[in-house]
Amino acid sequence: MPSIFTKIINGEIPCYKIAEDENFFAFLDINPNAKGHTLCIPKKEVDKIMDLDEDTYMGLMAFSRKVGQAIEEAIDCQRVGITVIGLEVPHVHVHLIPLNGMKDATFQNKVSLSQEEFITIAERIKSRIE
Repeated sequence: MPSIFTKIINGEIPCYKIAEDENFFAFLDINPNAKGHTLCIPKKEVDKIMDLDEDTYMGLMAFSRKVGQAIEEAIDCQRVGITVIGLEVPHVHVHLIPLNGMKDATFQNKVSLSQEEFITIAERIKSRIE
């Protein structure tokens, strides 16, 4: 059965898409730690990051870096943190989280955003991706 992320990639579930290429996909987390919290995923459905083949792993990191740089330009933050936990969804995903303090990285403090705010944030980040 396809993961929720595969359904997002296939357009079966809507998302606030940030970027996409042949192998990877980025979209805003709908339960964000901070404004601009983005998930980067490989299109290939693999449960654990250490199970990715080396090319996919390195490609995901390069794709995430590009998206993270765009987030840093678009969102007022001290830096963009990166984490891979992978317990919530059995599909590798990299969290890119705009950070202004350690609480933003704990996954215990969440922000609520309106649909309009999600759209605006997604557009601001997208416009900065080269």
